Amino acid sequence: MIKEVIVVEGRDDISAIKRAVEADVIAVGGFGINKKVIDKIIDAQKRRGVIVFTDPDFAGEKIRRIITKRVKGVKHARISQKEGTKDGDIGVENALPKDIIRALKIAKFESTEKIETFNIQDMMFFKLTSDKKARERRDAVGRQLGIGYANSAQFLNRLNSFEITKEELVEAIKKAEKEI
Repeated sequence: MIKEVIVVEGRDDISAIKRAVEADVIAVGGFGINKKVIDKIIDAQKRRGVIVFTDPDFAGEKIRRIITKRVKGVKHARISQKEGTKDGDIGVENALPKDIIRALKIAKFESTEKIETFNIQDMMFFKLTSDKKARERRDAVGRQLGIGYANSAQFLNRLNSFEITKEELVEAIKKAEKEI
C-alpha cells in the first residue's frame, strides 16, 4: 500500500496505477483542473502526502506545474516517454506495472529554494548536452533519477530543483551508460 495519494490525469491512469500498486488515486480530468479537485489534492497533501504522476508529455508537464503551483510539498513520479508509449499513444496508462512501481519508489520532492549544484559545464562534462548521444543519455539518466526526460536547460533545472547530488548523478550515469 502506498501511503501517499497519487494524482493522475484520467481514469485510464487510475487503472494502470491500481494494476501496479494498492493506492488511493485522484484523477484531475486533464487541463480542466477546477477548485474542487485542487481542494481535494490539498486535503490529501495535508493528511497523507501526494505524489503527482502525470503523462510524460507537454500536457502532463503543464498539469504537473499547475498542481505544484497550487499544492506545496508534493512528490513527483515520472516514467520515460519510452515506458509510456504504446501504439503511438503516450501516457501513464501504457506503462508496465514494474515501471510504475519503480517511478513511485524513487518519487522526489522539488525544492522551492534556488540551489545550483550543477551548471552548464557539468552538463557538457557528463555529456548531457553538446554530444550526439546527449538526448538519449538525458532520457536514461532522467529515468534512473526519477526526474524524467527534458531538454538540456530543463534537465539542468531539474537536477538542481530536485537536489540531486553529484554522487547520485554519477551513479545514474553509470547505470544509464549500460542502457545506451
